[in-house]
Amino acid sequence: MKVIITGGASGIGLATATLLAGQGAQVACLDLEPGVPAPLVGVKADVADDESVRAAVESAAERLGGLDVLVNNAGIGAAGTVEDNPDDEWRRVFEVNVFGIVRTTRAALPYLRRSARAAIVNTCSVAAVVGLPDRALYSSSKGAVLALTRAMATDLLADGVRVNCVNPGTVDTPWVGRLLDAAADPAAERVALAARQPTGRLVTADEVAAAIAYLASPAAGAVTGTSLAVDGGMHDLRPRR
Repeated sequence: MKVIITGGASGIGLATATLLAGQGAQVACLDLEPGVPAPLVGVKADVADDESVRAAVESAAERLGGLDVLVNNAGIGAAGTVEDNPDDEWRRVFEVNVFGIVRTTRAALPYLRRSARAAIVNTCSVAAVVGLPDRALYSSSKGAVLALTRAMATDLLADGVRVNCVNPGTVDTPWVGRLLDAAADPAAERVALAARQPTGRLVTADEVAAAIAYLASPAAGAVTGTSLAVDGGMHDLRPRR
């Protein structure tokens, strides 16, 4: 299996790349800072720039000798209510979280259409399906990712390209670490983030990677247009406290 992962040099992306490589896949990690350990292939790319994306996907596909799976994982966060962020910040987040998927998918499709087992997996979020406080911008971008996933899955049926997404809860990644560091009381904020998930803990990057690997694999050959929650029960469970 030949795989491209955006945002593949850290967090969920790197965990997914490492897992798939361990299963025998050839993996190229597209990232602004693409330093990854062998046997992973690092390719510099900015998903907010179409020319950069096209060049990176072409380079990665050539180095891999083709492409079977695209994991659209690159993303950035944002805090605040609908009033708190200026237009430029809204544009910046959508450029990466939504248009980045559009650009990378558009560049990868000519290669994916040549594969007998093509799949696309988008990293979405539980924020797409539940109302979280102070996450208006981030949530709306991930809501767009969920809708885009279903639309792409429909459009690409005839091409034999499956499209799904994962909806993680709060994942213990470097980005969440920076969010916690910026809080007035990082320890209390970590406790609060863990408590809002019914399992009482943050999701690990490896757990999300396992879900992505499943959706990318032939074992999920009948799965398309779906979202797989990896959120500690955040979306569906209402336990007593």
